[in-house]
Amino acid sequence: MDDLPLADLDAFAAVARARSFREAARKRHVSASSLSEALRRLEERLGVRLLNRTTRSVTPTEAGARLIERLAPAIGEIATALDDINTFRDSLGGTLRLNVPTVAAIVIMPGIINRFLKVYPGISVEIVAEDSFSDVLAAGYDAGVRHDERLERDMITVPIGPRQQRYVTAASPAYLAANGVPRHPRDILHHRCIRHRFVSGSAFPWEFERQGETIVISPPMVLATNSVDIERSAAVEGLGIIRTFTEFVAPQIESGDLIPLLDEWETAFPGPFLYYASRRHMPAPLRAFVDFLKLEQRRTNEA
Repeated sequence: MDDLPLADLDAFAAVARARSFREAARKRHVSASSLSEALRRLEERLGVRLLNRTTRSVTPTEAGARLIERLAPAIGEIATALDDINTFRDSLGGTLRLNVPTVAAIVIMPGIINRFLKVYPGISVEIVAEDSFSDVLAAGYDAGVRHDERLERDMITVPIGPRQQRYVTAASPAYLAANGVPRHPRDILHHRCIRHRFVSGSAFPWEFERQGETIVISPPMVLATNSVDIERSAAVEGLGIIRTFTEFVAPQIESGDLIPLLDEWETAFPGPFLYYASRRHMPAPLRAFVDFLKLEQRRTNEA
């Protein structure tokens, strides 16, 4: 056991977490064949099969599941210990891995990440945008971005981006001329609507609020997609009513391509948070990013 390479154990842990050689290789910027060879060496030395591999899936065996359960915390501690060496460098290095929802990737992250990378040029950032709301920490990310209702309560949170956001309901002048203008949220039930459908297949109902009154409807869909670009384009072309983040359609509203509806029913909600697990030692890139966000929030509050 003394000659078991740590790199092979780490490769096994990466593949076991990703349930895929290709995905683990992509995240680590190595070849899938190198991970496969590392696993072969490890299984040969241990004399036990750790992963079941088929053309469609990779799953831990009972031995592999037990090993990854005990191994993951130890590898995390080793990675953190090595990462602490960053504090002795002239500039911080390493990789920050973030999982964010689509709206944050489009509206919030670009400006923040651009400013962060200018301050810390030695750090690289990997961002995956998705709306599946998976366990991002179990998937190997350092942190995630979520709105309050999607946050796990045992996580540490830091505000990121605007502290208040809004939904807007809108349609094109041509659609309204042909179909009429809804005066109440329930009127929308008689209109064609363009709705956002998440990767999971769910399409959330539309919620409207005014002076303490809340109305929730599930309007008929002429189009459902997880692509904001397709939703926006369809609305501009007059195919139906859209309800989305104000930031997504602000240019189209300003140009007159879309007309906001039911202004008195516009819904405001708290902005998103960066969240991460409580750790005795945070990875240096994550610690730098958290400090950067706190400084930006402080400057915003003072402005």
